[in-house]
Amino acid sequence: MTVTQDLGQRLIPPLKRSLAHVLNAVLPPRCLKCGEVVAAAGALCPTCWQQLSFLSPPCCACCGQPFDFDLGPDALCGACTQNHPAFDRARAVLRYDEASRDLVLAFKHADRTSLAPTFGAWLGRAGRELVAESDLIVPVPLHWSRLFARRYNQAALLAQELGSLSDKPVIPDLLIRRRATQKQGHLGRLARQRNVAGAFALHPRRLAALPGKRILLIDDVITTGATVTNCAKVLRQGGAGAVNVLAIARVIQAD
Repeated sequence: MTVTQDLGQRLIPPLKRSLAHVLNAVLPPRCLKCGEVVAAAGALCPTCWQQLSFLSPPCCACCGQPFDFDLGPDALCGACTQNHPAFDRARAVLRYDEASRDLVLAFKHADRTSLAPTFGAWLGRAGRELVAESDLIVPVPLHWSRLFARRYNQAALLAQELGSLSDKPVIPDLLIRRRATQKQGHLGRLARQRNVAGAFALHPRRLAALPGKRILLIDDVITTGATVTNCAKVLRQGGAGAVNVLAIARVIQAD
């Protein structure tokens, strides 16, 4: 390394900090949800932070449904006891409710891709164990027609952010959506299951990457679990050693 290169490397961090101070003075960072000025980029103001319901144990050992009381580390909810999902475990950062809905939908439908770094960091914290145990990170895919209209796959953005933070490999197209499905916002549980049945497949050129691998499947919102369950089935059939699921938010089912 030359003297000039060494000097350049020493100067880069201070220059970056100086530039950040200038930008913060001209364009102060704002709350991701309400737009109020906050101390750091990618943060929420105290009011918005308190409104969000971050999920944590105790919960179902499989699907992550919250429990009111700690029933032990291996306790399952009624639904998972009766019909164990195709995935091993599913976890989410937030309860999907009135407080989180606008934030999630802005990322999903309103081009707020700038939320991806913050969401990726939240996923890393909420799913620390799942990330550590995974070999590959894989997003739930969009059909090409919806990807063309939206211009980005929100789950793929989350997967890439999480992969960068955790130094885990990401294969964005390991799964493909081979047919377009209805939007599921208005559909019930059974209708969602019928809607996504057979909609997913493995990319023919990615088959060799799957056998024996522990997959971390990334989605934005888990509602009934129909989408991630069908994805997990396809991954299992392709030889995945384990399939865990991690999402930004999940709908909490009533008891």
